[in-house]
Amino acid sequence: MPSDESDLFHEACVRRWLTFALGLGISAFFVWIGLRNLDHDLLIDTIRSIDVGWLFVAAAVYFIATYILAWRWYYLLRPVKVVHPNRLFPIVVIGYMGNNIYPARIGELVRAYILKRKEQVNYAPCLATILVERVFDGLVLLTFILTALLFVDFDEPALNTVIYVTVPLFLGALMVFSVLALRPDRTRSVYTKVITRVISSPGIQEKVLHLAGHFMTGLETLRTPRLLLLTWISSIASWTVEASTYWIVLHAFDFSVTFWVLMLAMGFANLTTIIPSAPGYVGSFHLAVGVTLTAFGVAKEDAGAYAVVMHLVLWLPVTLIGFLYFIRMGMKWSDFGKATQYVESEAAA
Repeated sequence: MPSDESDLFHEACVRRWLTFALGLGISAFFVWIGLRNLDHDLLIDTIRSIDVGWLFVAAAVYFIATYILAWRWYYLLRPVKVVHPNRLFPIVVIGYMGNNIYPARIGELVRAYILKRKEQVNYAPCLATILVERVFDGLVLLTFILTALLFVDFDEPALNTVIYVTVPLFLGALMVFSVLALRPDRTRSVYTKVITRVISSPGIQEKVLHLAGHFMTGLETLRTPRLLLLTWISSIASWTVEASTYWIVLHAFDFSVTFWVLMLAMGFANLTTIIPSAPGYVGSFHLAVGVTLTAFGVAKEDAGAYAVVMHLVLWLPVTLIGFLYFIRMGMKWSDFGKATQYVESEAAA
C-alpha cells in the first residue's frame, strides 16, 4: 500500500476506534440512566414471567422485514448491477450481524466487501446505496413518529430533541444526494475541480476521482422515478412490518399500550442509533424505548423489561442466522478485518 494511502487508512482506523471508545462511554451512560431508579429484582421477575412463544413469532416476522430490505437494496443497486434479492438477503443479514457485534457499524463495510467478493460490485457505488438506505430509513421513521403524534399526546423533551435534530439532518441529506444525482455533469465538474486543487498527489487524485465516479453511479436510483418509488414503498413496508414485531412482543407482557405508542418507541429507538454507541446499540435503544413507554404511564420496571426483551428479539436471531450465513459463504472471522481494511483503504481518501 503506498505511503499516502497507508496514512489515510491508519487515520481511518484511529477515527473508528475513537468512535468505538466514545460509543462505549455513551452506552454506559445511557445504561446507568436507565437502571439507576429501577427495582432490579422486579425487573428480572417481569422478564421471567413473559410468554416466550410470542417472541418466536416476533423474530420470524422480523426476518420478513429484513427480506423486504433486501428488495430495497435490489432497487438501489439496479443502476449498478442487477443482483436478485435472494442473493442479497444473506448479505443484509450478515451486515446486521456485523453491526450487532462490532463497533462503528462495521457491518455496512462487510456488506460492501461481500458484495464485491461475491457479485463483483465496486465498493464506492455499494457504499453510496447504503448511505441512501440510511437516509430513507431516517425519513420513514420520522414520518412514522410524526404520524403517531397525531393520535397520542406526547411531551418528552429529550426525545422531542431527537426530532428537532434529525428532521433537518435527513431532509438535508436527501436534498444533497438528490442534487448530486439529478445534476451529475455539474456535480462531476465541481468535485473534479475541488479534488485536483485539494489533493497534490496525482496518484491519489486519480484514485479519488475514480471512486467519486463510482459513488455517483450508486446514486442513480434517485433520478429514476420508478426505482425511487419502489425504494420508498419497500422502505415503508419494511418498517411497518418491523413495527408489528413491537406489537407482537407486547403480547408477551401484562401491560398494554396502543400501536401508536409502539410506533413512537420504534422510531425513537432507531433514530438514536445515529448516536455513537456500543455494538448492537446497547443503552441508546433501551433508554429510548423505556422513556417512551413510561411517558404513557407504563411502570418503569415493565418498560425496562420490555426494552431488554425487544432488543433481544431484534439482536439475537439475526446475529445467529447472520453468523450461519457468514460460515456458509466460506467467510472467516479475519474477513471482518479485511473488509474494513479494503473498504477504508479506498474510501478513506
